[in-house]
Amino acid sequence: MELNIRQYSSNDANFRSELNQLLSWESVSDAGVQRSVEEIVNRVRTEGDAALVELTNKFDRRNVQSAAELVIEGDALAQAVERVDANIVDALKQAAERVRRYHEHQKQESWQYQEADGTVLGQKITPLDRVGVYVPGGKAAYPSSVLMNVMPARVAGVSEIVMVVPTPDSYVNDIVLAAAYVAGVDRVVTVGGAQAVAALAYGTETVPKVDKIVGPGNIYVATAKRMVFGAVGIDMIAGPSEILVIADAQSNPDWIAMDLFSQAEHDEDAQSILISTDADFIAQVKASMERLIETQSRQEIIKTSLEGRGAFIHVSSKEEAIEVANIVAAEHLELSVENPEEWVDDIRHAGAIFMGRYTPEALGDYCAGPNHVLPTSGTARFSSPLGVYDFQKRSSIIYCSHEGASELAKIASPLARGESLEAHAMSAEFRIIDK
Repeated sequence: MELNIRQYSSNDANFRSELNQLLSWESVSDAGVQRSVEEIVNRVRTEGDAALVELTNKFDRRNVQSAAELVIEGDALAQAVERVDANIVDALKQAAERVRRYHEHQKQESWQYQEADGTVLGQKITPLDRVGVYVPGGKAAYPSSVLMNVMPARVAGVSEIVMVVPTPDSYVNDIVLAAAYVAGVDRVVTVGGAQAVAALAYGTETVPKVDKIVGPGNIYVATAKRMVFGAVGIDMIAGPSEILVIADAQSNPDWIAMDLFSQAEHDEDAQSILISTDADFIAQVKASMERLIETQSRQEIIKTSLEGRGAFIHVSSKEEAIEVANIVAAEHLELSVENPEEWVDDIRHAGAIFMGRYTPEALGDYCAGPNHVLPTSGTARFSSPLGVYDFQKRSSIIYCSHEGASELAKIASPLARGESLEAHAMSAEFRIIDK
């Protein structure tokens, strides 16, 4: 199958402007989506379960009579495990353990120190009480997303985890439920879309209000998450999946072709980009892609993605490759090069970095250990993968001795009066020790 994928050279005079155009992605919803989501969120907020049932029946083509029918927990979750192939269950358990073990290294502990005058300063780490995890259930089911969103919350010490997942036409994916059981989800509510986000954010008679909502979703879910932010915390507003591969001529072109496919198959808006200093190697990868795409069951999605947002970029040097990579700030960055450890220190912006020829992004999606919930659309410039720290709060500890309060008051008082805040100044001054 012929693939018409954009090709760029860093030597072209207009390369930067073309690159910026390639990377542009507007993740915000249009006015129509905004209005629909606002109406749904407000209805669930004011009408609770009644709205949740009505909207679920409407959008997921179900015939639910009460919100209680939407809940799966306890033995029902355990029974899903029995219905799933034992090899898949075993893989889920192994992946969950690897993800747990990795995230154990992220745990933060409370700390404090004492100054000479007896004043104690520090930080208290506290897990969130209740978290909501959104798991997509439309075009595809993602048990891996269950593990990646739930395991760090469990490691952080979150007391209760509520998972929501849509079940269109009442189809329940047992592998997703098995993943929820393995990961330790307390209850599953079979709702999706903006109505699920609203239920988690504000609570209904059946769905408890949570402190934070995490997990990917479509444009309606993303819009709803943005709308409820402030009432609850959210992880991020994620765009389409993306991969950037930097490969040298010693890489296997078939491997690189399949790595690019691995993101393109997610959906038509996903982005796959290859950078190389070798133009002949780029041509070899393109030939591999045109041959191998015929083997793919999702070839039409892959083709649309590659021709709409994919690219081959020829650069002159390692330094140019790194410069472009830092501009792209990709969700997934593969370094299929000799001695990748010599490259990684110069990579400033990437959600996850996959080093060497034997480290495909797909391993990170499922079982390597690090989280696959990553910043997209260039947001790796300022944000990080989901982790234990997203499920913990930090409280400052300040415990002044009388002598310490007296000395601090002598600093605070003039600053407060400089801001014309007399009560602040006097509150501090009352603690000054008269000598």
